[in-house]
Amino acid sequence: MEIKRLGRPIPDLIISKTDVGKSRNYSRNFNSSVYDRFKWLCGCPKKKNKLFCFICLVMGGNQSAWTQEGVLVCWER
Repeated sequence: MEIKRLGRPIPDLIISKTDVGKSRNYSRNFNSSVYDRFKWLCGCPKKKNKLFCFICLVMGGNQSAWTQEGVLVCWER
C-alpha cells in the first residue's frame, strides 16, 4: 500500500498569529513538534496550511473538519 510506505505528510506549515498584549505584541508560529505530540496529525500546505487527521483520511472518517476542510492549530498560552 503506497500510503503506508510514504507515511503521513508532516510538512513545515506557515501558520502564524499575532496577539496584542497590555504592553507588547506576541507572535506565535507553527512548530512542527506538534507532529511528535500528536501522531495522528498530518499537514497539507496546499490546503491553506491546515492540519488534518491522517487516520480519518485513510479510513474515510466523516467529520469534514478533519478530512476535507482541515483545522488550524489551537493557539494556547
